[in-house]
Amino acid sequence: MTDILNLALIQTRTPATPAAALDHARPLILQAAANGAQLILLPECANLMEARKEHKAQVVTTEAEDVFIRGVRELAQSLRVEILIGSAIVKSEVDDRAANRSLLIDARGEIVARYDKIHLFDADTPDGRSYRESATMRPGEAAAVAVTPWGGLGLTICYDVRFPHLHRTLARQGANMIAVCAAFTVPTGRAHWEVLLRARAIETGCFVLAPAQGGLHEDGRTTYGHSMVISPWGEVIARLDHDRPAVLEASIDFSEVTRARQALPSLQHDREFRV
Repeated sequence: MTDILNLALIQTRTPATPAAALDHARPLILQAAANGAQLILLPECANLMEARKEHKAQVVTTEAEDVFIRGVRELAQSLRVEILIGSAIVKSEVDDRAANRSLLIDARGEIVARYDKIHLFDADTPDGRSYRESATMRPGEAAAVAVTPWGGLGLTICYDVRFPHLHRTLARQGANMIAVCAAFTVPTGRAHWEVLLRARAIETGCFVLAPAQGGLHEDGRTTYGHSMVISPWGEVIARLDHDRPAVLEASIDFSEVTRARQALPSLQHDREFRV
């Protein structure tokens, strides 16, 4: 395991089909790799942003058939980089719903870790929009810490960020960095995005890597953007202050994880209690 990692977060405004999404993401991935990124992270719904049920039903495929996933695997292999698809919407292997699935692809182009989003977003937001993710998505049932050359990478997706116990579990299971790949709404993003990310970093002593969707999408949704990298001490060390497609680069030093956890060893202090 090496102490220094050069990484890049890709902020996208993903279109409504996997083929168009690949065309959208490819130049950003190429830019990140050309600038020396060893690990490249994409946001939630990287293969399609589509809330209209009829259209989604026409374009969602299995993981093996998805042209975006295949294309990103080819890019990882040709560029010799690791790429995290923050999530792809794919058909579930269990029932007729879809899965919101994170996929870590290694430098050989192989899928080496999977995580299906556990906490589904069913909410009415302050802008008057209603979201019922559970109507079409099957929730995941298992947390995941991916093994990388730089240590453990905890996998989470968007709404998961509001559940601190998941992140502490990932840290206890060996994560020294946690991906929070998101398509945050604008009202909740303005109010909560940064403070939640910083809190999860402080509570776990992990780097938090948060690539996001941003802007007005083809299905009429607007997402917040503002991708960020947070240190284990809770400091924002890199950010995008907008919602446009872009590459956010950062170099992180994992000795900071050790220092933060030695200064505040809260992961060692959890106790069982009665309610």
